[in-house]
Amino acid sequence: MKKLRMIINPLDKKSHINKEIYGHFSEHLGRCIYNGIYVGEDSSIPNTDGIRNDVIEAFKKIGMPVLRWPGGCFADTYHWKDAIGDKADRKKMINVHWGGVTEDNSFGTHEFFRLCELVGCEPYIAGNLGSGSVQEMAEWVEYMTSDDISPMADLRRKNGQEKAWKLKYFGIGNENWGCGGNMTPEYYSDEYRRYQSFCRDYSGNQLFKIACGPNAFDYNWTEVIMKNITPWHMKGISLHFYTVPYSNWADKGSATVFSNEDYYATIEETMRMEELLTRHSEIMNRYDPEHKVGLIVDEWGCWFNVEEGTNPGFLYQQNTMRDAIVAAINLNLFNQHSDRVIMANLAQVVNVLQSVILTEGKEMVLTPTYHVFDLYKCHHDSTLIYSYTENEKIEGKNYDTISQSASIDSDGKIHITISNCSLDNEFEIDCNIVDTAVKSASARIVTGEVHNFNDFGAAEKINAQDHNVEAADGRITVKVPPCSVIAVEVIPE
Repeated sequence: MKKLRMIINPLDKKSHINKEIYGHFSEHLGRCIYNGIYVGEDSSIPNTDGIRNDVIEAFKKIGMPVLRWPGGCFADTYHWKDAIGDKADRKKMINVHWGGVTEDNSFGTHEFFRLCELVGCEPYIAGNLGSGSVQEMAEWVEYMTSDDISPMADLRRKNGQEKAWKLKYFGIGNENWGCGGNMTPEYYSDEYRRYQSFCRDYSGNQLFKIACGPNAFDYNWTEVIMKNITPWHMKGISLHFYTVPYSNWADKGSATVFSNEDYYATIEETMRMEELLTRHSEIMNRYDPEHKVGLIVDEWGCWFNVEEGTNPGFLYQQNTMRDAIVAAINLNLFNQHSDRVIMANLAQVVNVLQSVILTEGKEMVLTPTYHVFDLYKCHHDSTLIYSYTENEKIEGKNYDTISQSASIDSDGKIHITISNCSLDNEFEIDCNIVDTAVKSASARIVTGEVHNFNDFGAAEKINAQDHNVEAADGRITVKVPPCSVIAVEVIPE
């Protein structure tokens, strides 16, 4: 077993880690909303206003801070007035992006805000710039947030919601470089400025307006947006990047059947997030040195082939320890770049892509990724602190084996999260915590054989367990097994 040194300096405080970095994304796609989150009031599955109780409690346990809705590509074909009022009178439509199935609009604005209320998270709504009008978007903002006497506020009251909701995060378009209109950044910039002008602040509500940012490595898109849209008109810019082995979108490989080579290709690809965060931030820094605009990674995660026998348009995939390692690496990177990254939303929350929850009828499964989010909630609204780890490269690869980040919370507790992406090597990490007498330390671990996953009707193979950590004289020592994620909590004297 190799020994590695780590240094943590709690005196060297860096950026605030927004809890919204641990956000999630829900789209009208496959079984994310229907038969995932929402089963309807008449369902035999225990629910509150049609929303599954077990899902609500699972979201609350990981402290879900923010939830993005209704898309995704779906957002730029979504017309909000189709999904308000009596459900029997709501318009039905075909979900042209995802599976060609009928969307009955039984889950709309009121149901989404009810979900966020039950979970205790901030709503993040993506507005329709692609196929919608300025008036439609402006009226939606008014409907949701105005307590004045106005047609839209009166319509909301008529539909049973007397008081306006509080809405902070509002995205003006989604993937407008692609499914949201195939626009150039110059054209989108002009459209953004026009649309946002009519998204007003009502009744004390203040919108945090988010512009559509780049697709992965499109640095020109970021350059143009930052040049053409001032911080006065936007508070955030989005970034989308999916981890696909070998960057092979034609055949993304199986979520559960993969070789060691496939595994390491996945890790190598997800490590490219570091380059993306660094280079997009550098562009933003030139135009916004005061960091008035936040970088929001509102779609990220693994994307594999769908499970055999499922609708290709539903993007349903299982979730193994490989996904858990990918999640840990990305969350550590977001923490380390929290001077610019203010939110991130894993795609997607239930039954789609790298979800934290899978459902099948009355059954619910918590995925390995869910348990990583449970470990990492210790970083919510903490302060990033200096950390350094001696490291090793994976043989034949140009990336580090150990991923880590560290923070200190308002009570003075120090939190260290560590992942080991090696499938073979165990390490012992000897950590020196500068100028700190350690009163106690504890740790939890998520680990298992890399192909293991949690499934319906089977014992949960992957979950979080207590893990041994030794503490003495300002040092802690922890063993990090292969393919593992660990969270250490240190309580100073």
